[in-house]
Amino acid sequence: MRNRSIFTQFFNRAPAFAGVVFLACIGLATTGCDKKTGTPEWAAPGEEAPAAVQKSDPVRKPARANSQGNSATSESRNTSEGLRFISYNVENWLTMDRYVDRKLVKNLPKPESEKQAIVKLLVNQSPDVIGLCEIGEAGDLAEIRSALKAAGLDLPFTHYVGGSDPVRHQGILSRFPITSTAKPAETEFKMSGSTFGINRGILDASIEAGGNQYRFIGVHLKSKREVKDIDQEEMRIHEARLLRRHVDRILQADANVRLVVYGDFNDTRPSKAFKTVTGSYNDPGYLTAIPAKDSRGEAWTHYWSLHDIYSRIDFITVSRALRSEVDFHASHIIDDPTWNEASDHRPVLAIFK
Repeated sequence: MRNRSIFTQFFNRAPAFAGVVFLACIGLATTGCDKKTGTPEWAAPGEEAPAAVQKSDPVRKPARANSQGNSATSESRNTSEGLRFISYNVENWLTMDRYVDRKLVKNLPKPESEKQAIVKLLVNQSPDVIGLCEIGEAGDLAEIRSALKAAGLDLPFTHYVGGSDPVRHQGILSRFPITSTAKPAETEFKMSGSTFGINRGILDASIEAGGNQYRFIGVHLKSKREVKDIDQEEMRIHEARLLRRHVDRILQADANVRLVVYGDFNDTRPSKAFKTVTGSYNDPGYLTAIPAKDSRGEAWTHYWSLHDIYSRIDFITVSRALRSEVDFHASHIIDDPTWNEASDHRPVLAIFK
């Protein structure tokens, strides 16, 4: 049944492939027993996740090695190329109820194979700073830092935040000192007569690197998962407004700040939520989204298996003061061949000269 599922995916999913890739898929079919299991995260409220949620690889060509660093190891890192920053949703690095062999099991940590896949992917990129979302307790962030260090990537400086969601949080890891952190002045909004807090909070950390100060603002906006009696899209727009107000306060205090606003926006570029965060192009406070693509020229960062949808919902945006320092050519979406053994998201890498 596993082999049949893989061949079905091959013939039904775009893009089409040449015969050599077909042969590669045959190889995958014989080694599919270690595929990761699904979680109920994207099931409708009160609905058991169907068998389709069991995660199987969307068939994709392996990423080719390239000069942008996709095959670079920590040891071969060229520190003169600039500050390397990765934004990454690590898909539930936390303890939660998970589906194993189509059965719901309570209180399981993220599978070890997925954790190791994340660590390997990140170490291969040798980032200086990593913005993470969808992590659990502070101990989970410490576990990630420890695992990276054991694998040769030491990022000793950390910051951890959360919001009204007691389960999923954000964190940042840095090779360079975190000089200050801040909290947004507004964290709540009203909807349908009720008050809500921003789900995963707003991470705000300033980092000094190479004689420059960077201010990183991390976000993980409301997911597309439906909420009873509430419009999930409207909730996301309200969260985006809170984020934008925080950004405006920062830029009003210092228009020349090297500001990086990043994370899982859970919406695409044309959406109202995303445009609310970036602002108007002619406005001095406009945030430029780095138009990163992978080695094949594709721009998607997330695969929603339940609906079989590829989309771009993870972004790194920068203030006008930082735009001239972005290496747009080298910044890219990391398309490691084993990306979906780690997470349902692909990380985005930005390089600041």
